Amino acid sequence: MPKMKTNRSAAKRFKKTKSGAYKRAKAYAGHILTHKTTKQKRRLRKSATVSHADLNRVRGMLPNG
Repeated sequence: MPKMKTNRSAAKRFKKTKSGAYKRAKAYAGHILTHKTTKQKRRLRKSATVSHADLNRVRGMLPNG
C-alpha cells in the first residue's frame, strides 16, 4: 500500500498541540482592518483550536500529525 500523502495546504494552516488538539489562525484578519476596532484586531492575533465538528476532516488531511 502506498504512503498516505499530507495535504500541504492544510499543513501550512494547522499545527498539532501536545495534547492532540489542532491550532488554527482566526479569520477576518486579512484586510479591511480600518473598519475593525483595536480590540477586535488584538483578539484576531491569537490562535484558536479547531472545533470538534471539523476535527476528523483536519486529521484526515494530516495523517502524520
